[in-house]
Parts: sequence; C-alpha cells; structure tokens
Amino acid sequence: MTAFLLDTCAVIWTAQGDTLDARAQTALAGAYSDGSTIWVSPISAWEIGLLAARGRIGLSLRPKAWFDAVLAQPGVGLALMSPEVLIDSSSLPGTPPNDPADRIILATARELGLTVVTRDARILDYADAGHVRALPC
Repeated sequence: MTAFLLDTCAVIWTAQGDTLDARAQTALAGAYSDGSTIWVSPISAWEIGLLAARGRIGLSLRPKAWFDAVLAQPGVGLALMSPEVLIDSSSLPGTPPNDPADRIILATARELGLTVVTRDARILDYADAGHVRALPC
C-alpha cells in the first residue's frame, strides 16, 4: 500500500476539484478506499497563505479556514514537521530544488516513506534521480 504526501499544488487542485492526471486520481482513490491517510505538510499552509496574500490564488474562505477545511476531509492528515525533517531539508542528497517549501516536502516524504503527488518538474526530476518517490498529477 502506497502512502501519499500532497505537494501544495496538489492540495490546491484536489481541494478545488480540479482534474488530476488519471493515474494520480486512481492512486489517491485507491489509497482513500484502502483507509490510508493522504498527508499534507504544514508548510503547505504557509505557501497557501502566501499565495492568497499575494493575490496568486483565489480561495472561497480565508486561508486558515480553507486549510482547516482541507484537513477536515475524510482520509486527510497533517504530516509531522519535526525538527529532524527541518534539519534534513537543509542537507538533502543529490541536487534538490532550492525552494525551502519544496525541500521540506521532500524531507517529509523521505522521513515518513511517502510518495509525493505533484506537477512540479523540479520535484519530479529529483524523484527521477532516485532520492524520493513521486507521482505526477
């Protein structure tokens, strides 16, 4: 059974009902029906707040209420953002993305053995290099 961590873009798209890649939809639906938790990183709350504050995303609710509604969905959980994850995000192997939020998501996935669901080319390239598992969405 594969466990998933949604990248911030995937959090936004799934919450807003946008279409995901068919393979990702099938995998996430399978995880949900198996009773697996689909994880979201706390750093995604920060990114969503920034996107809303900068007018780059329109939300139906204030960012905190919107993020709380995401976490209230059945089968969705908040991943632990431990000091180990934060420290590990600063020394990831290979050539990870420079974006701090992406690095925290990658370190979280590595620490918890999760597959990152994303469209971010830098994360997908990092996965292709064998440093983390990723599923394009």
